[in-house]
Amino acid sequence: MSKTYSLSDFDFDLPPERIAQVPLPDRSASRLLQLDGDRITDRKFSDIVDQLQAGDTLVMNNTRVLKARFFGQKDTGGQVEVLVERVLDPRTVLAQVRASKSPKPGSRIRLADAFEVGVGERAGEFFTLHFDGDVFELIEAHGRLPLPPYIEHDADDFDEQRYQTVYSKEPGAVAAPTAGLHFDEALLDKVAAKGVRIAYVTLHVGAGTFQPVRVENLAEHKMHSEWYTIPQETVDAVRAARDAGRDVVAVGTTSLRALESASQSGELVAGSGDTNLFITPGYLFKTVTRLITNFHLPKSTLMMLVSAFAGYDEIRAAYAHAIASEYRFFSYGDAMLLTTHSRATKTN
Repeated sequence: MSKTYSLSDFDFDLPPERIAQVPLPDRSASRLLQLDGDRITDRKFSDIVDQLQAGDTLVMNNTRVLKARFFGQKDTGGQVEVLVERVLDPRTVLAQVRASKSPKPGSRIRLADAFEVGVGERAGEFFTLHFDGDVFELIEAHGRLPLPPYIEHDADDFDEQRYQTVYSKEPGAVAAPTAGLHFDEALLDKVAAKGVRIAYVTLHVGAGTFQPVRVENLAEHKMHSEWYTIPQETVDAVRAARDAGRDVVAVGTTSLRALESASQSGELVAGSGDTNLFITPGYLFKTVTRLITNFHLPKSTLMMLVSAFAGYDEIRAAYAHAIASEYRFFSYGDAMLLTTHSRATKTN
C-alpha cells in the first residue's frame, strides 16, 4: 500500500545563506547534482551535454518574463503595488493589487506615474485591470521585473538580462522558468551538435509558483492555474524520441507540467489550455523520463512534484547532500538532473 503524504513531509531546514541572491556571471558555470535512483553525483552544469544522448528530445519553456510589477496610486491618493498575473487580451490583465484598502470596481489607478488603468470586477484573489493602450507595450515601457520574494534586492540591468532564458520568446510569465537560465547559446549548440533534438512548449509561469501550500491534507490544496501551449512539432519530436527508446528531458518543472497536462489521455497531444495539474507522489508520468530542475522551496508543490518524479526518499537524500555540499538554492541557484523511477538505475 502506497504511503499517504502530508504537507509536513515536504518541509526541510535551509540555511538562509544557501539561497542564491545573484546569478553567476556565466550561465553554464552552475553546479549540477545528478540523481539516478539512489546514486548522487556532483557535476558542473556544462556536463549536461555528456548526460544526453543522440535521439533524446530536450523540451524547453520559451515563455518570457513580463516587467509585471508596478507601484502607483489610487484615485483616492492611496498607495498601491500591482503585480500582473496574466494577460487576458491586448488591453486586459488579471493582477494582484496590494493596498491598505482594496480598490473599487470603476475606480482608476495611476501606475508608475505614467498611465492609468481602470479597475474591473474581482476574479477570486485577483483584480481585472483595463488598460487604455497595448498591455505588452505599457508593461515593457514602465514596469519592473518581478524578482522572486526571497531575492532581497530590486531588479537591476543585470537581472533584466539574466532572469530571462536566452531562448525566451513568448511574453506572459511573471516568473522565469529557472532551470533554463543555465543554458547559454554555446551550450545549446553543443547539445544540438550531439544529435539531441530541442523542442519548445510555452507555459506562462504565474506568481502562484512561489506560494507555499497551507493545508496539511494535500487533497484540500487548490492548485494555481497556468496557461500553456504545445506545438505539433514538439509532439512529433517527443514521439520520435519515445519510438527510438530515447529520453524525453524536460527543462524545468514548467515544461514538465505542460507536457504532462497535455498527456492526460495517455498520449501527448498538441493544443493550448489552462492547467492546474497537481503532481504528488503516486502520480504516473506519461511522457517525461528525465528532468532538469533547480532546488525548490520547502512545502511547495514543486517539492512534491520532484518527489513524485525521482522518489520521496531519494529527493530527501539529495537535498540533504546539496545543503551539506553548499549548493546554491532557488531561482538563481544550482540545478539537478533527475531520472524518473521507471528509468532510474538502482544501485542497491
